[in-house]
Amino acid sequence: MSTPPPESSADTFEDRLRGLPLRERKKLRTRRAIQEHALRLFAEQGYEATTVEQISAAAEISPSTFFRYFPTKEDVVIEDEYDPVMAAVFRAQPPELSPIEALRATLRDVFPVVYERERAALFARTRMMVEVPALRARMFDSMRTGTLAVINEFVAERTGRDRSDPEVQAFAWAVLGVLQAAMYAWLDSGGELDLPGLVDRNLAFLAAGLRL
Repeated sequence: MSTPPPESSADTFEDRLRGLPLRERKKLRTRRAIQEHALRLFAEQGYEATTVEQISAAAEISPSTFFRYFPTKEDVVIEDEYDPVMAAVFRAQPPELSPIEALRATLRDVFPVVYERERAALFARTRMMVEVPALRARMFDSMRTGTLAVINEFVAERTGRDRSDPEVQAFAWAVLGVLQAAMYAWLDSGGELDLPGLVDRNLAFLAAGLRL
């Protein structure tokens, strides 16, 4: 098991969450409640057997409200709630850092805290993404249009290059690849390996030019 992050890191993370606008904080609480009920029902009944109506009833919201937070049932497994914090932390990194080092610093700051809080839920979600065919397809689409687009945006901002630049896009795909490698190694270990450590090691390997 990984060592819990120092209290100061958790405090900093909490400060960032509290620093979000009130509307964003309320949205995060609602998203988390929906996701918690969904994961519980998936564990009890199975993913395919659980309906949006059942999740909505458990969370005491309407199905229309569910779809305001998650466009599809698949998204309640795939999406997370930390993008606003991650974006703020990345943009606050010192300008002299390269894109890969800025990303490493961001993940070292935020991910261990998230991991300690959400470890069981994160493992359950990730395992479902791999095992359920509909979720596998949605996961790839989400990575391509979501995670990849975010990395593209961050790298373009930090380098002053266009998001459509072929080298910016190639860099983003390389980052996505080493993140996936860490995820699968973690799953294969049954969640025993330290995922934040795997992620940082793989990003360091990428930063070094993937030299073997």
